[in-house]
Amino acid sequence: MDFKLELVVVPVSDVGRAKDFYVDQVGFEVHVDFKRDEDFRVVQLHPKGSGCSISIGTGISAMEPGSLKGLHLVVTDIVAAREELVGRGVPASEPYHFGPEGQQPGLDPNRASYGTFLDFADPDGNLWLVQEVTVPTPRD
Repeated sequence: MDFKLELVVVPVSDVGRAKDFYVDQVGFEVHVDFKRDEDFRVVQLHPKGSGCSISIGTGISAMEPGSLKGLHLVVTDIVAAREELVGRGVPASEPYHFGPEGQQPGLDPNRASYGTFLDFADPDGNLWLVQEVTVPTPRD
């Protein structure tokens, strides 16, 4: 039996503001925007090329806005990804990697797959990591 991760709820305080950020700045696509009433709205957003979507909304989660940390987006070229994000107004960090002394500024010296990261936060403070993966690990 395959168990596929399809959706992650991201807690936000202002659905319209978050939707604008994820669509206009990060580049996600809108799959669903359903509002039943003032107490329930769900917006499902999809990163291009991903098998998993996120959902933001009103009345869909008990998590505090901004409390989600460490969601990962994977790219094949982190330099180009950062240029695109910054060009759209996303406050993306400079790339960094981890060495013997912990987090270090700059690209992984060997540009190893899974070795370089950057991060950004949405307007509520939910923290995303962007990870460079040039050669994915084979899966069974």
